[in-house]
Amino acid sequence: MRLRTHAVAAGSGVRLLTLRSRVRDRRRGLNEADRIARAYQDLEGRAGGRWDLANRGNQAILAERRKFTRRLLADAGFLPLGARRVLEVGSGLGAELAWLRELGAASSNLVGVDLLADRVEAARRTFPEIEFRQANAEHLDFAAAEFDLVLAITIFSSILDPRMAAGVAREMVRVLKPGGALLWYDVRYDSVSNRNVRAVTAARVRGLFPSLQGELASVTLLPPLARRLGALTGGVYPVLSWFRPLRSHLIGLLRQPEGA
Repeated sequence: MRLRTHAVAAGSGVRLLTLRSRVRDRRRGLNEADRIARAYQDLEGRAGGRWDLANRGNQAILAERRKFTRRLLADAGFLPLGARRVLEVGSGLGAELAWLRELGAASSNLVGVDLLADRVEAARRTFPEIEFRQANAEHLDFAAAEFDLVLAITIFSSILDPRMAAGVAREMVRVLKPGGALLWYDVRYDSVSNRNVRAVTAARVRGLFPSLQGELASVTLLPPLARRLGALTGGVYPVLSWFRPLRSHLIGLLRQPEGA
């Protein structure tokens, strides 16, 4: 798997806090799925409006990611999506999956799974024409080679247990058709404010998906910075994004070999 490498902040203090937190969770009898569910509930209570699209920085982040997504899929010959079957793991409220209809996807070919039942219910209410399931992605209830495209958008940074991360990755690869692709987008830096987020470096992606082929590019201006730009967002965001250390995420399309 050929990936461009990127410098990543060490974040040793954050990792130490995360390790201590994981030890406490295990003592309390929490498994990783329980910990993730609790972490998302806590985050929504503390910072539920952080990704409010009324913020111009958040608008720029979303627009940039979708521009790259469209380009990656087009360059790989996936557009229009048409009859291609698409699965999003960690589909949340369903907006990203629903957006794929702008790229030609049929609602009947879109499926989302999420660990949190309340998010699944909200997605079903908003997009009733799309199938959403509540599931632990370590055990996907789909046949092998069922999907042409699998989306992994800021999922693995929330999985701190390496065993669970490996299990989810195996399931994603299992349900991919030969010649299919995994659309990857996730953080490459540890979060200094959220101990439940872990950086997913290019090396870690290689370890999770050794059989997939593709490259990753750094994108997305650091969100805390982007959100502070206000009326200057349109002119300043593209300029600051030229500086690689200020790009917080990796994006890429990783292909399943035809003979897999």
